[in-house]
Amino acid sequence: MATEMTSAIVTADAQTDDTKRRRRIRPTTWAALGFAAPLVIYIVVFYVAPLIQNISMSLHRFTRRTFVTGDAPFTGLDVYKEVLGDPQFWSTLKQTLIFVVLSIVFQYSIGLALAVFFNQNFKLSGALRGAFLVPWLLPPMISGTTWQWMMDADNGIINKIIGVFGVEPVWWLQADHSLWAVIIANIWLGIPFNLVILYSGLQNINVDLYEAAALDGCNAWQRFWKITFPLLKPVTMITLLLGFVYTLKTVDIIWIMTQGSGSSQTLATWAYSMAFGKGHSSTIRYSEASVVGTILILIALVFAFIYLWVQKRDEERR
Repeated sequence: MATEMTSAIVTADAQTDDTKRRRRIRPTTWAALGFAAPLVIYIVVFYVAPLIQNISMSLHRFTRRTFVTGDAPFTGLDVYKEVLGDPQFWSTLKQTLIFVVLSIVFQYSIGLALAVFFNQNFKLSGALRGAFLVPWLLPPMISGTTWQWMMDADNGIINKIIGVFGVEPVWWLQADHSLWAVIIANIWLGIPFNLVILYSGLQNINVDLYEAAALDGCNAWQRFWKITFPLLKPVTMITLLLGFVYTLKTVDIIWIMTQGSGSSQTLATWAYSMAFGKGHSSTIRYSEASVVGTILILIALVFAFIYLWVQKRDEERR
């Protein structure tokens, strides 16, 4: 009897302690949930739900009618096989890679050069740095239209400039030249982003390192490769990742300039044209567009995981 009473008392004390603990934790828990709830709702509504819907559409055969009625037949991976078996997919993938790689290489290289230049903190450095932000601040509609005018074959200023040197006019916005036209415009748009991020990274490098290297006899080029570039690696990685994702999904500047015609067709513009029946795709193909969109997401995820792997490996080496 005494043993049972003792057990009951211990159990009651344990329950009391649990109740007190819950009472202590509950206010902070509810506060944390309250702060996190808007973000979680935003992510679920605007990211998770559309992603699930996109994957679902890629596994069904959607038409105009079935898109409204919602009774699209399930096809599994048949649509994926059709898209991957289409020769246009592979040519468009090649053009996409050229567009992305060249854009990122020149955006980063020019942005880094400008960041190092402005890091000297000379007179008018702030004003000139602000002027370089103009392409970033302009709406894509204005930027695309401006480049379209500049690259006009008959009256564009670019052809007039190269004409001074005896070069024949280039049909920038048609056929094979359209890819190079949108690459040039996209490089111009992406330089300010790289400039801002890399300049911020340079500001965090201790100037004492440069002074010590100068005392050791290192010239400017050696200081750049032995101090600046290695210490900018974390900033460089995130800059390249964000630039890759943004460039991979670029539609606006290409569509405004060429509507994805000729060699300027990328996976993003191809998916857009199929989803809305625009440009050279007069027939709406929802499922095919969803497949291309899913492939774009997978490509971006691969590079995101590569970034995380490199970052983790660097942290383990430290």
